[in-house]
Amino acid sequence: MEDAQIVTIVVWVAVAVLALFVITAIAKAVVVVPQTQAIIVERLGRYHVTMDAGLHLLVPFIDRARAKVDLREQVYSFPPQSVITSDNLVVDIDTVIYFQVTDAKSAVYEIQNYIIGVEQLTTTTLRNIVGTMDLEQTLTSRDQINGQLRGVLDEATGRWGIRVNRVELKSIEPPLSIKDSMEKQMRAERDRRAAILTAEGVKQSAILTAEGEKQSAILKAEGEAQSKILTAEGEARAILQVFDAIHEGDADSKLLAYQYLQVLPEIAKTESNKVWFVPTEFTGALKSISAAFGAEESLSPLERDPERARTGSRITSALADPREALEEARRQAEGFAAEADQAGTGSGRSFDPDAEKGQ
Repeated sequence: MEDAQIVTIVVWVAVAVLALFVITAIAKAVVVVPQTQAIIVERLGRYHVTMDAGLHLLVPFIDRARAKVDLREQVYSFPPQSVITSDNLVVDIDTVIYFQVTDAKSAVYEIQNYIIGVEQLTTTTLRNIVGTMDLEQTLTSRDQINGQLRGVLDEATGRWGIRVNRVELKSIEPPLSIKDSMEKQMRAERDRRAAILTAEGVKQSAILTAEGEKQSAILKAEGEAQSKILTAEGEARAILQVFDAIHEGDADSKLLAYQYLQVLPEIAKTESNKVWFVPTEFTGALKSISAAFGAEESLSPLERDPERARTGSRITSALADPREALEEARRQAEGFAAEADQAGTGSGRSFDPDAEKGQ
């Protein structure tokens, strides 16, 4: 009984081991490959197949997964590399490379570590390119450096199953002394440009100000000239109208003398006029006024009527008798007195023959 029990236990242990072995073999035989990845399979130590995304079966203990390769585009930032320019200046350059594995088999079997290979290739190529440029060209020719790097890397890494999509220079750091000199140069250049721009601004401002003053003076002069012309034309028209009105009205010396009297108060109106001049024509106007209003009173009847004086002289000379001559003289005196009364009434004065005789 004891031997049978021992055999039974051994059998169950063997079955368990066999079951475990079968389960392990099946687990190893079934492989699920994720998307954007590839698995290199070797059979008995040799390349067998590249498994893409999906479910795959392997022969247990014969097939073996050698490597898993990521097929997505990868980005690697390499540490700064010291590069010497053509003018013997050392600059530190940081690079970023974008690449993608296009052939998993070549990436595994053609190079041991394609990332290290890309890094070293980038460093050597960058030194070759920058070594032909001076510092200023290196700082201003990033696109040119990127293009040359991409061309060389893409050509060299093609046999590794890698495609270089893009190469970028993150930073180019010159020595501190060079940076200080560059900053001073840039500051001086900016100060120079600022001074030039300020001078140009002042110049333009002065030109515009002068142009504005010129235009203003021209317009002001034109305005004053036009104003004077219009004023002169207005005065000329006024004089012509007054002249025409005077001629149409047939003004005599009495009217002109009256106009002189109307203007006379305007001449002495202001307080600042201490001395004012009377034109010579004004005295003639006063004579005309005096002759018009009061000079007739100082004339004798014979002077007022020359015709009567001549007639009287003829009558007097014709009368031989003294009595007749006396009577004729009395009649003439009475006629002269009547005319004097009429003249005195019209001028606001009365004529008194006795007063005249007394005088």
